[in-house]
Amino acid sequence: MTDECQINSTGSRALSQLMSARHSCRAFLSDPVSVELQRWILECAQRSASWCNAQPWQVHITQGQATDRFRDLMLCAADTTESDPDFAFPTAYEGVYRQRRFDCAMQLYDSVKVDRGDRVASARQARENFRLFGAPHVALITSDARLGVYGALDCGAFVANFLLAAASVGVATIPQAALATRPRLVREFFGLDGDRWVVCGISFGYEDRDHPANQFRTQRANVKDVASFVWQ
Repeated sequence: MTDECQINSTGSRALSQLMSARHSCRAFLSDPVSVELQRWILECAQRSASWCNAQPWQVHITQGQATDRFRDLMLCAADTTESDPDFAFPTAYEGVYRQRRFDCAMQLYDSVKVDRGDRVASARQARENFRLFGAPHVALITSDARLGVYGALDCGAFVANFLLAAASVGVATIPQAALATRPRLVREFFGLDGDRWVVCGISFGYEDRDHPANQFRTQRANVKDVASFVWQ
């Protein structure tokens, strides 16, 4: 099979289209996703590769009133407790990383009419993270603390495949580091032991396509800017 045939195969085209179409949803409808569909998404994501096949991820998904209780807990924590994540957050965004982060924020603020320098409005939009952007479900991803960064890397692969599997059946998602900033409360809510470290959350449901926060798309760097081919 030639390179061109491989690139234009049914599977490769479907994957390319899916990855191009997927985006982070920042406003959801209240309609729930069926448990059957949630299980299918999980079964797909469960095929994720992991270091030594450890599969360190554990996933806790809220339904109905549990989502509302978790949302209320996170909103209260955002106002009353300090951030204390299990995994250290970036110490700084510099250079191109700072620019990409800035561009994403400006696209969001422009879409929801937040003026530059309006810290009250930008804080209000940031608080949407803790409201789960109105999603009917949230999945909390945890790893065994003893696996450290490698467990977190494996969970990242699981998260990526969860997002793609969900997108393939029309379920919108947004991965959220913000939900990992209050890990003690997450563990208390789900009844987890202290050796389960919170990696991130994934709010999911059906997209509110009319909401302005869902009207923009971020760009991706060109392959030549992130990869090199070494011949000798």
